[in-house]
Formats: sequence, structure tokens, C-alpha cells
Amino acid sequence: MARAIAKLGLRHAVITSVNRDELSDGGAGIFAETVRKTREALPACTIEVLTPDFKGNHSAQDKVFAARPDIMNHNTETVPRLYRSVRPQGKYDWTLELLSRAKAAGLMTKTGLMLGLGETMEEVRAVMQDLVAIRCDILTLGQYLQPTKEHLPVVRFYHPDEFDRLKMEGEGMGIRHVESGPLVRSSYHAEEQVSEVS
Repeated sequence: MARAIAKLGLRHAVITSVNRDELSDGGAGIFAETVRKTREALPACTIEVLTPDFKGNHSAQDKVFAARPDIMNHNTETVPRLYRSVRPQGKYDWTLELLSRAKAAGLMTKTGLMLGLGETMEEVRAVMQDLVAIRCDILTLGQYLQPTKEHLPVVRFYHPDEFDRLKMEGEGMGIRHVESGPLVRSSYHAEEQVSEVS
């Protein structure tokens, strides 16, 4: 991975993976080593990691924090009420705790929400308030799209104006940068976000 990033001459790399639940640390060691090797191979490249919650395992999280990525990203995905159906193996509290611990470790933090799964605007605003309380730096908001018939259906499509309004509200609450739009995904404009909040 580090050699590929260096060969491509990337200015910003987002490092992620599928869940590695078969590993005792959930893959935290692999994330950390990839960050370190990328720093050696291309010191000028800023590095963002998009990790799972490591099931609330602090020692696993600390391995990643110790590698000092420029951005620690873990997606909130949805509002607490919908976690059981949208993210059955995760816990909303684990997400907030990981982001809070990353911030306490001195890292820039980032998270994202998918909209259109049945949440209310009040619930989205409540999540944003929770993110403000833990001093999360960057939030991405995008429209959920059903990838296959086996996945959850789209409950509602948000108008672009609603995304614009949520951006203004989130930044007004104190989130340093909100990337908000129908096609926004976790890595959308990722490089620009580093400079926005640095």
C-alpha cells in the first residue's frame, strides 16, 4: 500500500478496509503499520484512516492513534434509533467514544452520516450536537442509495437545499467543516478538508 501511494505521488491518502473481526485487534495493527510505512515512503502525503469501531476495544484504538494519522475517520452512519437495523454489529456509544478518545489523543476527527434511512431532521440535528460535544472536526452528509434488493430500502430522498441547510446548521453549531450533498461520501473532497480545518 505504501509503495503504491508513493508511486502514485498522492498528496492525500484515505486508508480503509473491510472489517477484520477474525483478528484479535480488529486489524488495528495493520492500519497502524500502513500509516507508518506510508510516512516513510512519502512523508509529504497526508494520511486519513477510515476504521471500524474495533468493538470499543481501547487498546486496538490506541494502536491506530499512536501511528498519528492526520485524520482519524470513523463513520457514525445513522442516528441512534436506527442502529439496530442499519448497523446491527455496532453501537452508537462506541462510535462517539472512539471519536472522543481520538480527539483526546490530539488527532483531527471525522465522521459521516447517510441520510434517507428513516431518520428525522431532529434526530440528525441531535447527532450533530453530540458530535459538537466531542469536538469532531469534520462531518460528511450524503444520500443513502440502496445498493442491492437485499439492502435496506431508501425511505426518503433529500433535496439538495436540505443538504445545504444541514451544512449551515452543523457549522453554525461548531463543527469546523461539514461536507453535505446528495452524492457526498466519506472520502469526497477528502484532501481539501485537511486544508479547511488545519
